[in-house]
Amino acid sequence: MLSASFRLDPAFTVAPVSRRTFGSFVEHMGRCVYTGIYEPGHPTADGDGFREDVLALTRELGVSLVRYPGGNFVSGYRWEDGIGPVSERPVRRDLAWHSLETNEVGIDEFVKWADKAGVEVMYALNLGTRGVQEALDAHEYINQPDRTHLAELRRANGSEKPYGIRMFCLGNELDGPWQTGHKTAAEYGRLAAETARALRSADADLELVAVGSSSSSMPTFAAWEAEVLEHTYDAVDYISAHAYYEPLNGDVASFLASAVDMDHFVDSVVATADSVGAKLKSKKRIMVSFDEWNVWRQSDFEASLGNLSSEWRIAPRVIEDRYDVTDAVVVGNLLISLLRHSDRVTAACQAQLVNVIAPIRSEPDGPAWRQTIFHPFAITSRLARGKVLRVEPHGPVYETARFGEVPVIDAVATHDEEAGEISVFVVNRSQDEAVTLSVPLGSFEQGTFTVAEAWTLTDDDLSASNTADDPDRVVPVAAEGVVVEDGELRLALPAVSWSAIRVTLQ
Repeated sequence: MLSASFRLDPAFTVAPVSRRTFGSFVEHMGRCVYTGIYEPGHPTADGDGFREDVLALTRELGVSLVRYPGGNFVSGYRWEDGIGPVSERPVRRDLAWHSLETNEVGIDEFVKWADKAGVEVMYALNLGTRGVQEALDAHEYINQPDRTHLAELRRANGSEKPYGIRMFCLGNELDGPWQTGHKTAAEYGRLAAETARALRSADADLELVAVGSSSSSMPTFAAWEAEVLEHTYDAVDYISAHAYYEPLNGDVASFLASAVDMDHFVDSVVATADSVGAKLKSKKRIMVSFDEWNVWRQSDFEASLGNLSSEWRIAPRVIEDRYDVTDAVVVGNLLISLLRHSDRVTAACQAQLVNVIAPIRSEPDGPAWRQTIFHPFAITSRLARGKVLRVEPHGPVYETARFGEVPVIDAVATHDEEAGEISVFVVNRSQDEAVTLSVPLGSFEQGTFTVAEAWTLTDDDLSASNTADDPDRVVPVAAEGVVVEDGELRLALPAVSWSAIRVTLQ
């Protein structure tokens, strides 16, 4: 058995835990909206057509923020199609996902759903096929209290009060040639800057997100961020980051180390943003909105594109990946990466919420259930409180084809001083060996340490997944043998596992 350790010290903090780290993403794509969050006639549907079973799972997941309505979809979206009497709303082609959009759900309906789910809305604006005026119009409809044309139109449509949305994305993935309205960094930077300044003229307190690279593998990565921020630095608050991970060519060892890439991605974006700030002689710090991240087998999706139906369909089944144990461990590790960068990553959205590469699955007229990746997200969201602590594990390493030598153990911790609680989140990336972990707690105020709860997600069958017929095949179990003795937390981590431990200090 391998061994590893790290020391926790309440003085070595990264930043407060941002609740927005636990965001999600609802795009008008596949079955995320229709038969996902919204299905009138479903046995659990409420009076507004929203599935209560999905709402309950969303609350259990601990989602704090939801990015809406896209995604690639937003770059061709006309927001005004989704308001007014549903029977009069136009059906449109969605070029991003080759489907038909009925517009049954628009901003009014989605805000109503968000209120029921208890989540904040991050609203994405179309800067692909539209521009400054359309962004201002959307903002006026959403946030203007009264008296203007669009505010009164919202009130006539049944929403007396403004929605008070604070975060707006200035487009989506416009660096990508696949994007409707794809632009160069100079073209986008100028448009984003003008849109941001106009929006701030209407509401100075908005939080605005400029579009960063679609992935760190884009040939324009970093150069795109640098040029966009040269235009927008003083007008925006965030630059976005998107990343998806998969086991390429069966390389599970590298897949388990995906957080190494996320760490490098964030560090590179932060360095680029700070370089622009220094060049502009600005004291402002641009934050990172990691508003798309997850495990997604993109290579399988791209290989299947030629088999897609040429028919224009409503809510087709698109990238409904089934997640296994290894995927859940990687997702838990990506959350560790996001938390340890809480000084700069203050918003993040796992993509997506339901059905489309999602922690929640549902079937039309049928059940909803938790995928394996649901569990590390839900537990981390629940336990991560207070301040993030800097963690430097000491232990074994292993070799990967993609990232070279990486640590077997990766971890982060949070400290809620007011509640007297420490939470530790840790993964064992080894495919064949357990690890004994020791965590000295002597730097904390002396008292009685108690293990309040300890969870581990692993399985002898790493390909095991949850289905409609067996929704609880993979669930976290109470970790055995977790103790605090002589001021030290000790536990054994099975191979390919994710664990979370909450310790109380009295």
